[in-house]
Amino acid sequence: VQLVESGGGLVQPGGSLRLSCAASGFTFSTYEMRWYRQAPGKERELVAIITKGGDATTVATSVKDRFTISRDNAKNTMYLQMNNLKPEDTAVYSCAARRFTVVPDYWGQGTQVTVSS
Repeated sequence: VQLVESGGGLVQPGGSLRLSCAASGFTFSTYEMRWYRQAPGKERELVAIITKGGDATTVATSVKDRFTISRDNAKNTMYLQMNNLKPEDTAVYSCAARRFTVVPDYWGQGTQVTVSS
């Protein structure tokens, strides 16, 4: 099983990034997918959730109207479109797959997003 994030980097405030999470080794379309982030010295935060079919999404209040989660089950890939980025969005962003358990079954290694001028 693998979850591999990509698309992170350094961006100026107000900029955009699109993160990807490529999944392999399990039936991607049967798992709810999530994006988490963790900033230095802070607890991990749940950023966004998308149902297995992609028909429903939830995003954290802190990123509402700026971040959009989506998935392409044909490509076994999930995305996080991040617009109007702010310095407080700086964190390691990780994707996770959850099926029946309270906590996710599988985790990616994470990708660093740094928002700074």
